[in-house]
Amino acid sequence: MSQLPQGGWLKVVSFLIRGSSSVGRASAFQAECREFDPRLPLKNLLNMYSFFKISKNQLYYIFISLILVSCQSNSKIDNNLIQEFQEQLIKDETTGSNVAMVFKDDEVVYKQVVNSGKEGDKNINDDTIFPVWSMSKPITIVAMMTLFEDGLIDFNDDVSDYIPSFKNIKCKGKVDEIYDCKNSLKILHLMTHRAGYKYYNWKYYRLQPGESMGLYINHEKYDNLKDFAEDVTRIPLEYEPGSQYVYGISQAILGRIVEVVTKKTFYEYLKERIFDPLGMTNTKFYLTEDERNRFQPLFLNSQSIKEFTNSYDELSYDIDNHAYFGGEGLVSTLEDYAKFCKMLLNDGELNGQRIISQSSIDIMTEKHSEGQDGFYTAFSLFVLEDPEKDGRGSSKGIYGWSGYHNTHFWIDNQKNLFGLFMTRAREYKQDIQNDFREAVYSIY
Repeated sequence: MSQLPQGGWLKVVSFLIRGSSSVGRASAFQAECREFDPRLPLKNLLNMYSFFKISKNQLYYIFISLILVSCQSNSKIDNNLIQEFQEQLIKDETTGSNVAMVFKDDEVVYKQVVNSGKEGDKNINDDTIFPVWSMSKPITIVAMMTLFEDGLIDFNDDVSDYIPSFKNIKCKGKVDEIYDCKNSLKILHLMTHRAGYKYYNWKYYRLQPGESMGLYINHEKYDNLKDFAEDVTRIPLEYEPGSQYVYGISQAILGRIVEVVTKKTFYEYLKERIFDPLGMTNTKFYLTEDERNRFQPLFLNSQSIKEFTNSYDELSYDIDNHAYFGGEGLVSTLEDYAKFCKMLLNDGELNGQRIISQSSIDIMTEKHSEGQDGFYTAFSLFVLEDPEKDGRGSSKGIYGWSGYHNTHFWIDNQKNLFGLFMTRAREYKQDIQNDFREAVYSIY
């Protein structure tokens, strides 16, 4: 009996439920079985047919059982596509240990850790802490949406209404030309990366241990956001505010606006309005001594260098440093960030805790700048506008973001799904997110 494939058994049992025990049906039964394996001897087929002379009710239950076994087996086979993607990242020396999660229809349908087992790496578990870098930005955006919903800010407000030094900003003109900006800087410009601020002193390959991320996202230079923001006001903008997209330090400035409006530190406000209600107890801007032991090592894959290290944090994560950079500074765990994703997928609410409204999410995902490969840029989120250009099988309208050390997430309201991937590796590779989505959508 084991000679028939799994799909063959489903067809055989289905046939017997429909049929009778007549000789004519027996001949038809032989024909259907031989469709799967023409080598099956006639005697074996007749024995099988006699074996199956049981009641239709019994056959019905056999049929249902085989369907369930088939579905479970296919699910495992399909999910291997995601695991193979994770394993390939390690084989190609793109990442070290990594973890992926897919959440669909109110349950985790896939969660898998793939550890590298290499010297210097650490095995990942639910307590592993990762620096999420630019995946801090969507959290900062949600914080701004809470202020907007409370009527404490408007997106068209001048930034100088909250930080007066921004009233006298300068812009870059032609070569070596600096002039007084014609446009005032709006909160909206910071939300959409159309402020004119970039990342300064950014070096794609930073190979000196302890070197900071840049001139301004720098814990050696700043221990609070007030001093940071005051220094930023002296930087000539790359373009007139609102005129062009340029990726940079805007979210860190938003953190200072939150402090001015709420009279709390940025972390205190995030904790009160987002982290505590969602139970994100491991998401913060600092690491205690114990948490340092849970911090995933960095796999450095810069050019010819392939090694694991704890020497390239770039931020201090010191509990006494209050320069809470809202675009770069948070650390988190997979389980913590999954709660943030669940909240977004559930229209701004989780476990009875309303963080923002659905209308706020709609505003967050509106188009403000053209992107690439079918995507556009919204409030520090990518949004998929043309799935054919993307070519990964993703739903139209998915939105999300990624982090510098290759953390990735996206939200898919159409399929009631989110994907979340965490590792710690430089340099950043967009293909990780693209390939992860392709693997997920080949299944779900």
